[in-house]
Amino acid sequence: MADIRFDERVAIVTGAGTGLGRSHALGLAQRGARVVVNDLGVSRDGTGASSEAAEAVVEEIKAMGGDAIAHGCDVSDEDGVTDMVAQAMAAWGRIDIVVNNAGILRDKTFAKMEMADFRKVVDVHLIGSANVAHACWPIMREQKYGRIVFTASGSGLYGNFGQSNYGAAKAAMMGLMNVLHMEGARDNIRVNTLAPTAATRMTEELLPPEAAALLAPETITPGLLYLVSEDAPSRFILGAGAGSFAQTRVYETQGITLLDDDNTPEAVAARFAEMNDPTGQEELQDAFSQTKKYALNAAKARGLKLDW
Repeated sequence: MADIRFDERVAIVTGAGTGLGRSHALGLAQRGARVVVNDLGVSRDGTGASSEAAEAVVEEIKAMGGDAIAHGCDVSDEDGVTDMVAQAMAAWGRIDIVVNNAGILRDKTFAKMEMADFRKVVDVHLIGSANVAHACWPIMREQKYGRIVFTASGSGLYGNFGQSNYGAAKAAMMGLMNVLHMEGARDNIRVNTLAPTAATRMTEELLPPEAAALLAPETITPGLLYLVSEDAPSRFILGAGAGSFAQTRVYETQGITLLDDDNTPEAVAARFAEMNDPTGQEELQDAFSQTKKYALNAAKARGLKLDW
């Protein structure tokens, strides 16, 4: 198999001053990409700002013979993102890869959380990712080439106590990926999601030292590099950590069909186990597939034939 390279490609990596973002930026640069190192330089909860972290990563890339520029915009600020994209285009004339990695944490139980903290976390993770993707979208369409990765989390895919804001934002990455995968396909824009678990400043208080040693960000970046490569898949959720990689999928069971007078909450309760039976479950390809499935089930149960 040929080496995966990014020569002549231009990448934007958000939240690239530390942790996973830094690892991703260095990994791309090591394989030939020109990199916009985006980092606002905030603390873990999103307060403060400094350009030092982003500039340090740029210097690392230049020291290895690569090409990089720093940009310190807040990804939830649309004007700042527009300026970042404009600077990348002025420097290199194209944008091929977007790695949406920037994020903050403001953990509290839902009962104790201020809605301002809920909104801010969603703004950075979800709106920020959408801002960057949206600003680069017309460029990628014109080029007939683009690779976009959103960063999800087990907190969104599976849940984590005290992270309703973070979990909601991270679960939203899947929905955004699903739609952009469809809308970008004709222009060779491939869209994927990385669901990493790593030892970073976001998780430093949660991991025992021996586990943290195994969960270095560098163990995840190879998976990210594949997701933004020439031969990348699209609409793939890649779970990653400690050198382990897996695919996350959403399945729907075959379910039940209740007709007319039998369609009652009592009937739903009575047949709950049948509804929950995983036998024959399938991965639906779009929302309309679900609509079609239910209509065909209802028609079949009535002895009708739908020409669909």
